[in-house]
Amino acid sequence: MNDSLESKLKLILQELQSLDSLAIAYSGGVDSTLLAALAFECMPSGTVELIIADSPSLPRTELAEATRLADERRWTLRVLHTNEINNEAYLANTGDRCYYCKFELFSEMNTYAEQNQITTLAYGAILDDQDDHRPGAKAAAEFKVISPLATLSKEEIRELSRERNLPTASRASFACLASRLPVGERVTAEKLTQIEMAEELLKERGFYQYRARHHGDLLRIEVEEEAIGQFLKPELRIPLLAQLKKLGYRHITLDLAGYRTGSTH
Repeated sequence: MNDSLESKLKLILQELQSLDSLAIAYSGGVDSTLLAALAFECMPSGTVELIIADSPSLPRTELAEATRLADERRWTLRVLHTNEINNEAYLANTGDRCYYCKFELFSEMNTYAEQNQITTLAYGAILDDQDDHRPGAKAAAEFKVISPLATLSKEEIRELSRERNLPTASRASFACLASRLPVGERVTAEKLTQIEMAEELLKERGFYQYRARHHGDLLRIEVEEEAIGQFLKPELRIPLLAQLKKLGYRHITLDLAGYRTGSTH
């Protein structure tokens, strides 16, 4: 660890140690898992809880993996069922969908914290997020949710995760399933399920970073650039096409630009 990262880590631990109690928005992803590890590492026993939001936008496999990791590490975890799927502003998907999703999450977390005498809420926003359009940050500010990892880059997150033998250290980054829909296309539970099933098929074939971008009856697949050539192999492509069409997609295309964030905007 270089001096700069060591200094950043020291300040993060100091901030966490200054808190009386903490509830962390946890997804099992790279960032929130490191935040959980650091909090349980430096805060007194019984002062930290993880909260994961269970909704149609979270794949079942990710919920299971996040829960399993918390169990293995003996982290206290609470599952809250959020209802953004019932919010018309969220369903409209006009460009600020993430705000309504995070507002629902932080509202539920805030209620839980008040009921359980938890003084502080936190989430895993990092330095790299500041360069993106992140409506969820507005919701975080409204509920005074802190972001202790805000000075760390993704690579620094991974380095600290490797030092703690976290399985997420080399995990690909993923966003909620609703992010696979173009801005302006209405969110429905049925579409989220369709996307989830399509991505499970990609995951089963060993792709590392992938997206199933949903455009009505057209599915646009993104994978890491070095994996694009795999689709030239008939033994992969032909059965995959058959399975994807069973999900209801009439047209299936591979994006030759490869995986990139925010390509449905």
